[in-house]
Amino acid sequence: MAQSNPYDEFLKNLARMVEDMIRNMPENEGTHFVGYTIIAGNTGDLPRIIPIGAHSEEIQFEVIQDDTNIFITGRLPPQSKSAAYADISTDSVTIVVGEKKASIPFESPIDIIHSFYQVRHGVIDIVLKKKKGA
Repeated sequence: MAQSNPYDEFLKNLARMVEDMIRNMPENEGTHFVGYTIIAGNTGDLPRIIPIGAHSEEIQFEVIQDDTNIFITGRLPPQSKSAAYADISTDSVTIVVGEKKASIPFESPIDIIHSFYQVRHGVIDIVLKKKKGA
């Protein structure tokens, strides 16, 4: 029988609480979520939000990073007929949806080989691995 992590139940409860908060938020207040990620693990420090931009054109995104990774979650324009993708380079990432682009520069060099993205339900999630020793 596999041992479970003692924080698993806590994180499940936290995720349920966040879902309930989002579901019960008044829509007419102008508040919205681009996305959220619960990052758990031994980062030596609590995850922190590093604001480096709010939106570009109609592509809204948020950026969270720790010592080894950069996490980007973006809401894609709903009317787009083109597939969205992330153009990942060593010092930036560009979210592309048809003619719309959102470029996000970084001070930390990016390990392109170990970085990836996925698009689901109008949201793009990008995980960028920082180069070691940079």
